[in-house]
Amino acid sequence: MAVNGGKLSTRKSDSNPVAAELRRLDEANRLEKDWRRWGPYLPERQWATVREDYSPDGTCWEYFPHDHARSRAYRWGEDGLLGFCDRKCRLAFAPALWNGKDPILKERLFGLTNGEGNHGEDVKECYFYLDATPTHSYQKALYKCPQAEFPYAALVEENRRRGKQDPEFEITDTGIFDDGRYFDVLVEYAKGGPNDILIRITATNRGPESAVLHLLPTIWFRNTWTWGRNGDGFGDKPRISRASDGTLIAEHPSLGRFFLAVSPYPDGQLPPLLFTENETNCARLFQTPNSSRFVKDAFHEYVIHSRRQAVNPDQYGTKAAAHYVQEISAGGVLSVSLRLFHESEAPSNPLGGEFAEIFADRIREADEFYRAKLPSNLAEEEQRVARQAYAGLLWSKQFYEYVVKDWLAGDPAQPAPPADRLAGRNREWTHLHCRDVLAMPDKWEYPWFAAWDHAFQMVTLAQVDPQLAKEQLILLLREWYMHPSGALPAHEFGLPDVNPPVHAWACWRVYKMTGRHGKRDRLFLERVLQKLLINFTWWVNRKDVNGKNLFAGGFLGLDNISLFDRSMQLPPGLTYAQADGTAWMAFYCLTMLAISLELAREDAAYEDIASKFFEHYVAIADAMNQFGGDGLWDETDGFFYDAGQFHGHFRRVPVRSMVGIVPLFAVEILENEVIERLPSFKKRMEWFLRHRPEIAGTVKDNDRGHRLLAIASREQLHRVLRYVLDEREVLSPFGIRALSRIHQDHPVIARTRWGEFRVDYEPGESTTSLFGGNSNWRGPVWFPLNYLLIEALERYHYFYGDDFRVECPAGSGRTMNLAEAAEEVAARLTRLFLPNGDGQRPCHGPDTRFAKDPHWRDLTLFHEYFHGDTGRGCGASHQTGWTALVTRLFHKLSSNRSRAVAATGGHSRQRGHFWSHEKNADE
Repeated sequence: MAVNGGKLSTRKSDSNPVAAELRRLDEANRLEKDWRRWGPYLPERQWATVREDYSPDGTCWEYFPHDHARSRAYRWGEDGLLGFCDRKCRLAFAPALWNGKDPILKERLFGLTNGEGNHGEDVKECYFYLDATPTHSYQKALYKCPQAEFPYAALVEENRRRGKQDPEFEITDTGIFDDGRYFDVLVEYAKGGPNDILIRITATNRGPESAVLHLLPTIWFRNTWTWGRNGDGFGDKPRISRASDGTLIAEHPSLGRFFLAVSPYPDGQLPPLLFTENETNCARLFQTPNSSRFVKDAFHEYVIHSRRQAVNPDQYGTKAAAHYVQEISAGGVLSVSLRLFHESEAPSNPLGGEFAEIFADRIREADEFYRAKLPSNLAEEEQRVARQAYAGLLWSKQFYEYVVKDWLAGDPAQPAPPADRLAGRNREWTHLHCRDVLAMPDKWEYPWFAAWDHAFQMVTLAQVDPQLAKEQLILLLREWYMHPSGALPAHEFGLPDVNPPVHAWACWRVYKMTGRHGKRDRLFLERVLQKLLINFTWWVNRKDVNGKNLFAGGFLGLDNISLFDRSMQLPPGLTYAQADGTAWMAFYCLTMLAISLELAREDAAYEDIASKFFEHYVAIADAMNQFGGDGLWDETDGFFYDAGQFHGHFRRVPVRSMVGIVPLFAVEILENEVIERLPSFKKRMEWFLRHRPEIAGTVKDNDRGHRLLAIASREQLHRVLRYVLDEREVLSPFGIRALSRIHQDHPVIARTRWGEFRVDYEPGESTTSLFGGNSNWRGPVWFPLNYLLIEALERYHYFYGDDFRVECPAGSGRTMNLAEAAEEVAARLTRLFLPNGDGQRPCHGPDTRFAKDPHWRDLTLFHEYFHGDTGRGCGASHQTGWTALVTRLFHKLSSNRSRAVAATGGHSRQRGHFWSHEKNADE
């Protein structure tokens, strides 16, 4: 092997395997060893993203379709199948597959575009993230590769035929996996060092007969040389070539020299090595001459069409692969080992006995890491679900580059973009400069960050990688992300869109989770507070247009929950106040108040900020009760509603939905003993309450030294919870529905001069095209708001104690305190993923293979949302972005079990809380 003076990579882990991953995290955080340099940062889909769209009208799905992906060089990223790359996505690795029958090489996941799917875009593949550690020292994922021809056309045609009232047509519905006629392709990565990645690919034939599989482990450089640019991220063209011993050499101007060692066949023969350039096949796509003889889709032409001249006979390029071909017997296995390493970490024998030992060490260390992180009293199935949820969360980290100014202008060496682009999407966000690894909601359906998804992801990520969670929260507040006006970027389809203001909440939670009181990261909290103040001011100036502390405009994350699109400009004469929009701002105020009071413990200057947020919260709470004279609370129904004034006529919109539950989230409890230590804040608060008694009704005291700040009074809380905990209304067997089931028989209909608007109960996929129709808030269960409701109930219980009781479920005659009600909701949410008496997990719907087939039974998908009646997963199928919150629920339920055991032993303990005051256990 052509390596100059190699060093043996360290194999042995710490004597304590629990400490091994923690040591790597510490070394990475201290910048001693760059353990996070390589990871599963390769997107699952780069085609049809906004970044790759240079059309005049923003039709990204049509401008860069799946059919172009194999032949067209990407400008802003790469994609692959369960791949790995460095944090700047300079050099990427991923396997490619061919079963001898497909019309194209399987280099990436296939799915329907927004216009092709009857419920929007949807990946049509079976793949599962099974394991991952925070430093990506061990990663494992599974792809199920059909042995029959992949049904590309059938999936498109059948979904096009189906309407909004029909279910999606999935690949499992085609019968292609019947009789086990597929390969289980297991892809594993293990690190021998920060720049030493061991790769193991194991393909198992699950079918009853032998079948041929072509496996092409592929490395390639992201194309940064054909755009006519210089500077950061651009430079001289890199090169991949073959060493004399069959090792691949990858040389890059900034990455350095890497080697890829490939294992031989059992008879000792090396597989053929293929080379080409990662450059567009212009002749195929645009009927113009190619600038290079060898182009991106050469391996497709070589393998499927036997065009030997498609690959470079001189064996160099910017894309290379080893080509394994094997007929695998029924139940047989094809196993391939590879090792990608920098010359400074070169092992003496890359694929020798050390290879298997490193994998064994990393697997053992991963097991021990999660054994320490997961509660010991979780059942085996609960542990398995939690482990896969963390795996999905960590696999969903992705390299994301989007420099809006350059994207709008186009590149010097490419045709100029249409002038219409300068008046189109994201034109006012030219400061945005993203070139980072970010947590994605879903790497196929949502391969771009979303501001409020990101917040929930960080709360879960903090459990296993606290430093990275803090860094990611800070990143979205940096000046190259946050707009100069103070707005946070929502998502690439519309950076100016409005998402719920949950970033402050996530910062506060992560701060409390990642250190015990007295040893927490105050610098982190101070840094985020300074930027959050700017963002809060943006909200006040832009979304309270009349200056009345009532907020509207923007869908606020709940997509189609309203009668109409709330992000559209209102007709003349109409004023609209959103119960959820206004409550979100009260929630924001209270979170900022809590942060300010925490910092005021050591710096009195923050008392002034605390006073500001206390007064602003009370004003918002009062506005909710005064709008239109009667406010957003409906005394007859006992629920919060959106309301509008139509040419002076006040009307509420009587939809019982999550819109009316969000006001419960705005609750905070102040400790009198803390207030006593902050004399300036105490003085101003008491003056305010004394001189403004008409708006002080949302501040209550109890006899235990607690002061409650909440939009909902005790009576209002009780009345709203009657709906929330009623199975005929909002309470599902699997959590809280986004819309009451009562609207199934009693839809809300508004007939106006602008047309008819209606809201029906839709427990699964959306039956309308509002917001694209690929998500639905009219009946399903969504994790993020369920989680915030659970937290809120815990806070109310902390104030009201066991005397505040609710019937749960309504009509059952069974009463609970609010902490027990929160636990009931949490338990119902976890049931989505746990086998029932028939072995079926509700999230998988009626597909019995997940209950009966041993090769499917232990696999779990974490969907975007869940059917309100059956629990079946809907929307994006790998959205561990926020559905990984289930791990936090397992921690909650485990804590309560421990307390219950202690109580039965005669040791009475207070019920545990997600949310905690300093007197309670730290999070």
